[in-house]
Amino acid sequence: MESLMHDETSIHYVSSGNALPTLLFVHGADIDLSYWNAQLAYFKDRYHVIAIDLPGHGKSGRNKKHWTVKNMGEDVATFIRSLKLEQVILIAHSMGGNVGLVAATTNPDPVIGFIGIDNFKSAGQPLPSEYQEQSKQIVEQLHQNFADTNEQYVRMVLVTPETPEAVSARVINDYRNAFQPMAIEIIEAIFNDEYLTERELLPKLSCKLHLINVDYMPTQKEPLKQLTTKGFAIHPMEGTSHYPMIEKPDELNQLLDQTIEEIMRERSIA
Repeated sequence: MESLMHDETSIHYVSSGNALPTLLFVHGADIDLSYWNAQLAYFKDRYHVIAIDLPGHGKSGRNKKHWTVKNMGEDVATFIRSLKLEQVILIAHSMGGNVGLVAATTNPDPVIGFIGIDNFKSAGQPLPSEYQEQSKQIVEQLHQNFADTNEQYVRMVLVTPETPEAVSARVINDYRNAFQPMAIEIIEAIFNDEYLTERELLPKLSCKLHLINVDYMPTQKEPLKQLTTKGFAIHPMEGTSHYPMIEKPDELNQLLDQTIEEIMRERSIA
């Protein structure tokens, strides 16, 4: 376990292996790098694998004045630069996809591939009007009863009744115990602003966007056609939750394996 400092905030990470390309795993909101344990173990003997705790998560620092996806993305860009990482394939889950998007467009030269895990399902689109009032209520309730409201959000949006109990319990526990100042600011941004980040930055992504998305919720293709300039590919995966890395780790590993090979083939042809 290691860490480095950026913007007076420590960034905790784990690293293994040394063969290129570098697989950099970025987790989603309110969880931590341990969600990638099965992927790190699977790939460590063939690649350089790194997983980080985003600021405000896991063992990373909590002393930022403001918590934004943009700032976290800049932290990841600085992390890549500070460690002099080469041939980076970003593998980013959920909100981490937007973090990775900021990093990949802020420091594009080392980034040769981008794999989103269950994200960009309605890229660049605001919340439908029927959900906007509901999102405001969720934010208000987070200020009043953070733990119970966050659990309710997990049950409504991130897992289903068919999700294995161990998966649901783990996610619920992490959301209930997330760092409150960070979690509230980030969920407000996800509800209100992050579609604008996607509209701005997806066209600037310098590599093809690969998405491994779980079919419990559909992916809209038309916005991706409009926003990606280097193209996109959707690699669908069966599942009942937003967390394929812990619900179906073996299947995700196989899809990641195939997608990484595809990225390397695309790079050799280019």
